[in-house]
Amino acid sequence: MTDTLSHRPDDCMQLPCPIEGPEQVHCFSEDEINAVNAALAARRPLLVRGEPGVGKTQLAKAVALDLKRLYVEQVIDIRTESRDLLWHFDAVGRLADAQLRGALGGKAQAKAGARGEEASSELQRELAVDRYLHPRALWWAFDWDGAKARAETLQLPIPELLPGCDAANGAVVLIDEIDKAESDVPNGLLEALGAGAFTPQGMTEPVTIRGPAPLVIITTNEERTLPEAFLRRCLVLLLALTDDEAKLKDHLTQRGRAHFPNVSDDVLAAAAEQLIADRKEAKAQNLRPLPGQAEYLDLVRALGELGKNAKQQLDLLETLRPFILKKHRGTVA
Repeated sequence: MTDTLSHRPDDCMQLPCPIEGPEQVHCFSEDEINAVNAALAARRPLLVRGEPGVGKTQLAKAVALDLKRLYVEQVIDIRTESRDLLWHFDAVGRLADAQLRGALGGKAQAKAGARGEEASSELQRELAVDRYLHPRALWWAFDWDGAKARAETLQLPIPELLPGCDAANGAVVLIDEIDKAESDVPNGLLEALGAGAFTPQGMTEPVTIRGPAPLVIITTNEERTLPEAFLRRCLVLLLALTDDEAKLKDHLTQRGRAHFPNVSDDVLAAAAEQLIADRKEAKAQNLRPLPGQAEYLDLVRALGELGKNAKQQLDLLETLRPFILKKHRGTVA
């Protein structure tokens, strides 16, 4: 039977965050729940589109917690290759070992004479490519036990399970900002997911999905056009802030209340009104990126930390506004 999310629209959950890092709370929308459930049922990746700071990235972690699944992530940059989602070949480590063992082996061969061929064969086995393969996001998601055994042998870090989660329940994989990569990255991802297997270089046996199929959530900030073949094989969720000012104010204050229950509704509402005004001004001047939900939460967080009460926080609003909401050159009044 297909997994489905247990949370309902407007349910909020606290997410684990780094020590001393900003708090993370995710509030599920109806669209998010329906899109995730559809992706689980269709066994397709879910591509999440939307402006920066609207909550695309944290959705994956929230889904993993809800489903009690393993959570792994891969952040994409311009240097990412398709195989980096599957495995990493430690070429530098292999070269260093080859140089060290080659030097030691040369001395041994000089002394051993006829045993030189045996020593050379042993060196080749020790430097076999598959001994330098490190599991990456999809390897962990496809075969947790196999990846863990390899990581323990090679003394590599093992992804930490979120509280209450179990890799036996499957995995949620976040591929973050895929639009920064060349087209071979999304195409290579689809190839591995479509086959349910991939064979790392130097290995004869493929890595295959063992257990529930992973849910892959992919984010894009629309910096680059994605291949049509990739888009056809994804379900797509658009996370966007509404242009309706009254609805946007309600949305922001709800998110603010979930993150900062000790901040008064008056402060939350005033900060939301300020964000909406600055967002409207940025749109009129065709400035990007627009101030959005992330900036609103930063503003409320700063107000809550610096102001001892609602009056002080409201007085600070105009003081802090230029540093958080007005990020474009020439817009700070």
